[in-house]
Amino acid sequence: MSNLTGFVKRLRDIMRNDAGINGDAQRIEQIAWMLFLKVYDAKEQDWAWEDENYQSIIPQACRWQNWAHDDKSGKAMTGDKLLDFVNNRLFPVLKGRDIEDSNGKIQIPGVRVDASTPISKAIVQTTFADANQYMKDGVLLRQVLNIIDELDLSDYEESHAFGEIYETILKELQSAGSAGEFYTPRSIVKLMIMLLAPQAGESVYDPACGTGGMLIEAIRYMKGDKLTYGRIYGQEKNLATSAIARMNLFLHGAKDFRVTQGDTLRSPNYLWRGSLQTFDCVVANPPFSLKNWGAEQFSSDIYGRNLWGCPTDSNGDFAWLQHMVKSMNPKTGRCAVVLPQGVLFRSGKEGEIRKQLVESDKLECVITLTGGVFYSTGVSACILFLNNNKNADHRGKICLIDASGIYTPQRAQNVMTEEDIQKVYSLYSAYEDVIERVKIATIADIREKDYTLAINNYIEKKEQETIPPEEVRRQYFEAYEAMLRAEEKMKRLLLDGGYVSE
Repeated sequence: MSNLTGFVKRLRDIMRNDAGINGDAQRIEQIAWMLFLKVYDAKEQDWAWEDENYQSIIPQACRWQNWAHDDKSGKAMTGDKLLDFVNNRLFPVLKGRDIEDSNGKIQIPGVRVDASTPISKAIVQTTFADANQYMKDGVLLRQVLNIIDELDLSDYEESHAFGEIYETILKELQSAGSAGEFYTPRSIVKLMIMLLAPQAGESVYDPACGTGGMLIEAIRYMKGDKLTYGRIYGQEKNLATSAIARMNLFLHGAKDFRVTQGDTLRSPNYLWRGSLQTFDCVVANPPFSLKNWGAEQFSSDIYGRNLWGCPTDSNGDFAWLQHMVKSMNPKTGRCAVVLPQGVLFRSGKEGEIRKQLVESDKLECVITLTGGVFYSTGVSACILFLNNNKNADHRGKICLIDASGIYTPQRAQNVMTEEDIQKVYSLYSAYEDVIERVKIATIADIREKDYTLAINNYIEKKEQETIPPEEVRRQYFEAYEAMLRAEEKMKRLLLDGGYVSE
């Protein structure tokens, strides 16, 4: 992927210099859609070759070669011609294209993407609603198109390579601006999936799926086994972002998955006979400390998600956690969630909810991370791992891991490398006390400390060597006398050399 660095830099420069776009997130949504068309065109030949009944989901008029190039000259469209094409040909076709069957499912032989809004319509309707107003004279669009068109995809033949390109570029673009809310660093995602250890045939659900990175990592962990088909679920509040997630999963080769749009806390989409649907693995990086999330409705939640209480409307962290707990299969369910470290020690309603969380004996592990590993916030985060079926020797205990010192510093931010997450996972796997790193605390231990989970209250520190005052005094005068001798020697050398006089 050597050509990606320059590609991303050029797109970043346009994003930084343009004053006509409102927000980095909107930029990324638009670039993601154009990039999808480019990558889709490059990949589709392989899909068509694999299945003689293959039928494209992108109308011919909107294929990359037709929308990025002049049909006759093969050169990139420019100026009025480009804007005319976008306004009068591309958008109307995309918005009017019927690519669903009567059940609302996109029809691609071998691939069933069950979604409330088609891949193309969702992204175009929300991010390209008014091309005249947004693109003005078409200069910006032309610049972006030309850069994307130059991206050479000829070397990528592996089954997941195109999805990797797409995800890599999304990550880089999001880290460049304020849209990092959509992206969780890959290493953190991988660590969470390692904790969950999903097995082929188990269901995986992300209630705040963003661009789908956690679902993709879960599928990758299960090696894309056919038993994953129909067992991957995600919900995302932002319409355009949910569309990007579907594109991302699709380009990674995922088959028969469900990603729907909606407000999970107010209106969860996955239900079974009037109750919340439950899953074997539940994973998420929900928005930190979400305000105005719907506390009043949650306080009398019809699905019983307020099982330990209702947080205030100023902070939805424990609402997300309780939604995820309620979504865990009662027998096999596991849950891994990233939350700000404040959930470990804040008092009030959150303190009461945390007390019940501890007493439920579902919490198996808490991992505190170093600050600065997330693009969108400087808040220090932690991973909570819950399990409805703990090993017998883990019951009544919680593994508390201080991973704040396990990271690799880089110029722009701290990162956790593959080696770093393996260190953390090894500490969890060993499930034993390690000085300054791990404490296996019993529920009784935590009860004694008024249910705080602040890890520094439990981790055993190395004994600090204490030096008696008389020894400190002796060392001081010894050093002082050595300094006087060195000064006298220096003075003699300067005198002998004629550099100074008495």
